[in-house]
Order: sequence, then C-alpha cells, then structure tokens
Amino acid sequence: MAVTVKASLGKTKYYTEVTAGENKIITDEPIDKGGQNKGLNPMEILATSLASCTAATLRMYIERKEWDIENINVEVELENFPLTKRAVFKRDISFEGILDDEQLKRLHTIADACPVHKILTNDIEILTKFS
Repeated sequence: MAVTVKASLGKTKYYTEVTAGENKIITDEPIDKGGQNKGLNPMEILATSLASCTAATLRMYIERKEWDIENINVEVELENFPLTKRAVFKRDISFEGILDDEQLKRLHTIADACPVHKILTNDIEILTKFS
C-alpha cells in the first residue's frame, strides 16, 4: 500500500502545510529553532506515527477478542543520536482494564506487528528526485 503526502513551505519560517488526500496537518519547528511552534515538529510526527499505529493495531485486536479495555495509552519517546546514526524509540503502553499475563504477552506481539513498527525495524531506502 503506497501513501502519498505533500508538504508545502512558503516564506514563513518552517510553518509547513502537509496534506494527505483530503486531510491536512501543520508542522513547524520550536521557537528555539527559529520556528513558531504552531504544529508538531518532524521528529514528533515520526514518533506520533508509531504511537498512533500501535494504539490502532492494539484496538483492532482487542475488539476482535472482545476484551473489555476502555483505553489504550501509548507514549513514544524518540531520541536521535546523529553522530552514531542511531535512533531509539521508547514505547510505553498501558491499558485501562484488566488483562492477565498471557493477554499482555500477546498484546506485546501485536504491538510489534503494527505496520509502522515493521517499517521502522526493516531496511529503509529513500529515493530522491528534484522536479
């Protein structure tokens, strides 16, 4: 499944409108980086992708199993280490509801099966062209 997004940045420093089909978000940089902090920065968007995909994947599985879980909370911290070309995603998942150890073990496997998690743990290639 291919996904296409378009980012458009004018002369207002770092204020970027990103569209995907009919949906739009705003990204920006923090004030200390010269932006206006009017939207999530690109690193936050990357972490958001993992957090939201994990939550949705878990919800789909929980609904299929008919488990009584009110809320799924996923917190992702992304730390980038440019000098070593390493990034670390720390993902903390909690549930509002009662789950036993076996269910939690299964949900860990399901969380790792979310599409964004799979992409981030596979080889990634970026092909760039100027037009």
